[in-house]
Amino acid sequence: MNKMHRVDPAQQEAEHDDQLSRLPEKLRQRLMPFQKEGVRFALSRNGRYMGLGKTLQAIAVAYLYKEEWPLLVVVPSSLRYPWIEEMEKWIPELSPEDINLVDSKSDISSIKCCKVTVLGYGLLTSDAHALLDALTQRDFRVILVDESHYLKSRNAARSKILLPLIQKAQRAVLLTGTPALGRPEELFMQINALYPGRFGIWSEYANRYCNAHYRFFGNRRHWDCRGASHLDELHQRLAEVMIRRLKAQVLSQLPQKIRQRIPFDLPKDGAKEAIASFEEWEKLMRTRVNRAEDSENTFAEVMGLVTRMYKQTAIAKAGAVKDYIKMMLENEKLKFLVFAHHLTMLQACTEAVIEAKTRYIRIDGSVPSLERIQLVHQFQSDPETRVAILSIQAAGQGLTLTAATHVVFAELYWNPGHVKQAEDRAHRIGQSCSVHVHYLIARGTFDTVMWAMLNRKETITGSTLNGKKEYLKAEVGDTEKWDFLNFSSAWTPTEVMGSCTNKTPQRL
Repeated sequence: MNKMHRVDPAQQEAEHDDQLSRLPEKLRQRLMPFQKEGVRFALSRNGRYMGLGKTLQAIAVAYLYKEEWPLLVVVPSSLRYPWIEEMEKWIPELSPEDINLVDSKSDISSIKCCKVTVLGYGLLTSDAHALLDALTQRDFRVILVDESHYLKSRNAARSKILLPLIQKAQRAVLLTGTPALGRPEELFMQINALYPGRFGIWSEYANRYCNAHYRFFGNRRHWDCRGASHLDELHQRLAEVMIRRLKAQVLSQLPQKIRQRIPFDLPKDGAKEAIASFEEWEKLMRTRVNRAEDSENTFAEVMGLVTRMYKQTAIAKAGAVKDYIKMMLENEKLKFLVFAHHLTMLQACTEAVIEAKTRYIRIDGSVPSLERIQLVHQFQSDPETRVAILSIQAAGQGLTLTAATHVVFAELYWNPGHVKQAEDRAHRIGQSCSVHVHYLIARGTFDTVMWAMLNRKETITGSTLNGKKEYLKAEVGDTEKWDFLNFSSAWTPTEVMGSCTNKTPQRL
């Protein structure tokens, strides 16, 4: 998405061609045809699909307005160093002294003098008064906001802080492959940041596109905006303020992505709690169907049960996941990614590669941003580093891991946006092989609920953003080939091993 003045189309095209000719030669030559098209469109507005070079396009757009700098770049904390690395690579006149990386809420002295300020979302909190004052006083005229779906919540401090900064800027580019991770309500803040009032005030938008209505929890009335309505109209209106390109449209040479569901039964001795909780869930859902309204106690009961089932499922299926990883490692030429959410599952995955005496990297929330870059380089360049064990939240976006040809989901996650972002760490520019994505689904557990939920949300986001219903299409794997998972031993969590934190690249 991008905020710009309106001009005559012919004049605008001529101006854009002239501006493109002024890009640094190395950068101009690197841009692929669809990226040049994206830059032209991004001079007025932009929304780009993940993994298709949106960072490069944003740098090109920012460069074209360098006379209007200072430039503010807001990114997830884990992507600060990759962004700095890319800017130094593609804008040769930028020296290290020109780029200010804000490390803390009190690190404000260089904001007033550096051409470029790079800031992580994590610092944008309501108590960061000195930082907020410094950002406001600097009067940034050009702003890049990467992974702008971080602004999905109207009540989050970072959304409230960034909104006036973006609205005040002369040029503002919002970058995301997944503008809405699950529901139309997640789009409003991004649209309103660039075009205040264009889609009405929040209540008008919610009524029209979020099927907003009141729900009662006991005697308490609650405004529910989690739904979706008039999606065809919303899709058409979004085309006015953003451009969205799918890989199939612009990268015909990119190898295909092949999804498979690997269903299996859990060992009875290790799955009692997970299965019992799932049966409790089914009973509770049947009860809710026959109930006219929910009480606050019922809602709390449901959410507590969901959290418990999610964690119990991770522990119950960990033994099967370990066996699956070891089976994958039997192919000595295979490099693959393993995504998980819970620390217990990350621990089990780490145990599997250590027991197989395989070199690996692990990136979770404990790994510093700078070290993540080093680990990515190791995985990409070292043939002996065959496995990347990754947290869906910490490593599911912004990293290029195209040395892998397979992606394994040891666990599912709450929304399709994060899941597809994680898939595309391997399926992106630079990939020369087909990417096989395997979802390990434990039957009779919370996995069943989450898979259905992911597909339900994907139909909504697909209709909103792409104008058609979409699903996480995944064929069922060869049941005979994966039959051994049904006989996996139960796994018992142990104390987290020191090697699991991966403070240095693993070389076993």
